[in-house]
Amino acid sequence: MEEKQQNTPAELRWLEGIATLMDNQFRVPFTNYRFGLDALIGIIPGLGDIAGLGISLVLFGIMFKKGAGPIIILQMLGNIMLDALVGAVPIFGDIFDFGFKANRRNVNLLKKYYQEDKKRMSTVWSVVIIFLLIVAIFVGIVWSIWRIIRYFWH
Repeated sequence: MEEKQQNTPAELRWLEGIATLMDNQFRVPFTNYRFGLDALIGIIPGLGDIAGLGISLVLFGIMFKKGAGPIIILQMLGNIMLDALVGAVPIFGDIFDFGFKANRRNVNLLKKYYQEDKKRMSTVWSVVIIFLLIVAIFVGIVWSIWRIIRYFWH
């Protein structure tokens, strides 16, 4: 384990540590089930969900700067959005937070991405692709709303 840790960049070790703290730091006694601060702070209505989302977005920003490609970035954003949206639902969201572990999933995605020996896109292209995707989604939503309004108006 020591040798593996020495070959891991310091920033990735830091991300690993934060993901562990947020998602698997504590163990339910007499079980192998683990949970982290994200599940605990998520119990606080509103504030906990915002704090968990904020920490996830900070981790995402660091992972993004590490040069993750557009597919990985979209998967990470999907994990964060799913965790935030479902986590905001009272009671069910709290139970979901104990099991989903978005931060751990995102760090594992980044580690897997760097273990693959493939040519990587520049971060600029990742931003361009994601921006175009967001614009396309926004245009689709506006168009759908316009169609619905037009349908009911006539």
